[in-house]
Amino acid sequence: MKDCIFCRMVAGDIKPRTLLETDRILAFHDIHPQAPAHALVIPRLHIATLDDLPPDDPELAGALFQGVRQVAALLGLSASGYRTVINCRGDSGQEVYHLHLHVLGGRKLGWPPG
Repeated sequence: MKDCIFCRMVAGDIKPRTLLETDRILAFHDIHPQAPAHALVIPRLHIATLDDLPPDDPELAGALFQGVRQVAALLGLSASGYRTVINCRGDSGQEVYHLHLHVLGGRKLGWPPG
């Protein structure tokens, strides 16, 4: 999708600070971090929300979560802990309608989140 910033990153039109790339996902540093470590993991395929994740492709969900695990390790968060957030639609705070998983850590995170 031409107007999707994450699709433009996947296409190489915009160069994020990449952490991890596979044939299914792209992971990069968030440009507006909400914690000392804040990355996003996205599918290469444009999927607007978590509700739109194809039910006939469970391997994609697995690739996303394995990506989260790998990014947490790359950021040095595995031992101390990290939070993964998926916002779905407007009331949750989703701003970019391309499925993305936030990986946050590097400090003690409060609860409830918001």
